[in-house]
Amino acid sequence: MRSEAASVVERFNDAFDRADLTRLAELLTDDVVFESTAPPAGIRHIGRPAVLAAFAEFFASTTDPDFQTEEMIAAHDRVVVRWRFTWGGEHPGFVRGVDIFTVTGGRVAEKAAYVKG
Repeated sequence: MRSEAASVVERFNDAFDRADLTRLAELLTDDVVFESTAPPAGIRHIGRPAVLAAFAEFFASTTDPDFQTEEMIAAHDRVVVRWRFTWGGEHPGFVRGVDIFTVTGGRVAEKAAYVKG
């Protein structure tokens, strides 16, 4: 049986994979924090509007994005997702990474993303 936090993250990942900003907005707390994988230490986005803007920029700049969950581990309000991300276009490729989520009140309050390589 999936925990509430894991179910929220599954819905979030589904909306993210579909680039559905409307659904993502519903799944974020007002004060959500997103830390991207941008080198060298990520970029921190605070608040729903800033996080949605970062997501919109990512969606607009990526050809044929596809996230696949490799593993999900949930403990109370924390969820760790190991993933593989592929993209198409002129220079197709892939990376693997990990997201660490905090879920509060049925919504994502924090998403810290880390990438290999």
